[in-house]
Amino acid sequence: MVSPDNSIKRDENDGADQRALAIALASDLSDRLEIVSEEFLKTEKTKMETINLSHWYNEKRVLAGISLPIFKNKVTAIIGPSGCGKSTFLRDLNRMNDIIPTARISGEVLLDGQNIYDNRIDVVSLRKRVGMVFQRPNPFPMSIENNVAYGPYIHGAQPEELAAIVESTLRKAALWEEVRDRLQDNALSLSGGQQQRLCIARALSVEPEVILFDEPCSALDPHATAKIEDLITNLKKDYTVVIVTHNMQQAARVSDYTAFFNFGELIEFNTTRKIFKSPERKMTEEYISGRFG
Repeated sequence: MVSPDNSIKRDENDGADQRALAIALASDLSDRLEIVSEEFLKTEKTKMETINLSHWYNEKRVLAGISLPIFKNKVTAIIGPSGCGKSTFLRDLNRMNDIIPTARISGEVLLDGQNIYDNRIDVVSLRKRVGMVFQRPNPFPMSIENNVAYGPYIHGAQPEELAAIVESTLRKAALWEEVRDRLQDNALSLSGGQQQRLCIARALSVEPEVILFDEPCSALDPHATAKIEDLITNLKKDYTVVIVTHNMQQAARVSDYTAFFNFGELIEFNTTRKIFKSPERKMTEEYISGRFG
């Protein structure tokens, strides 16, 4: 662990124009403590929370003191330009960045009030509770059925339970009717959109509480994207969802709350309707309107 400093080290290759614009727009950030409104904390139940979370790769600081609640059974979208720390933040929520030797953090990430970076936390159990779906579909090179059954099996499900788990999970992922007669087919034979829904089913099969989506539709066509978005909207009935997306329309369609990041900082957090209709920060407005990013 390292103590946070007061600056963000930025890549020398960052566009000079974007730096200048960010500096020009930063004049309205003096009230940093008001980014997360107290009214949300009173009316919503917090499932996860980051407290002053900073992240470094070697000496490069990519997240700077992020304090952000993630509300239970809601969809939270993380938006911002490339390189602003969105995916790093997402991976810090289930310690996926632990596998990167140069990565280190300060601050806390709470799940139901417990710091997931406590030395006593079992990381395998954590990732069972906080699942992740990646940018590109990555099914295992095995049957459709075994892709879904593998997780429950290694976590102790009995063989006689697996068929029911496979069916119920594929139904949750809106894939059962399309694959019920081909469960023994190789998962790689599925279309891209089907593969992504299979990966969602695989994440759901171990009964997580939170699901993290890292740009899950960036490699999909519009038809497949619509199915994934409908699925995300339905999943929040039973799960807490966090999605990183570059697609402003997608964030507006699927999320309840939106957090805007830039240069590793949390610039604004609010209801999605408020962020897209009347943001409080000029920088947010400029990003939403496409002026930079």
